[in-house]
Amino acid sequence: MLLADEPTGSLDETTRDEIMELLEGQWRDRGLTFILVTHDSSVARRAERRLYLKGGAVKEA
Repeated sequence: MLLADEPTGSLDETTRDEIMELLEGQWRDRGLTFILVTHDSSVARRAERRLYLKGGAVKEA
């Protein structure tokens, strides 16, 4: 399992994309479960499944 809490939070777009490629590579190559927390919608769009915390409840997109 790979857990990442805002791994690209304060990065420029180029570096953000490089970090995401590295993390996604680990996830795919090793067959890991990858849980990522982010406020960046461009990072969230890369996920196969997205869940949101809204009003204290977890909702699926």
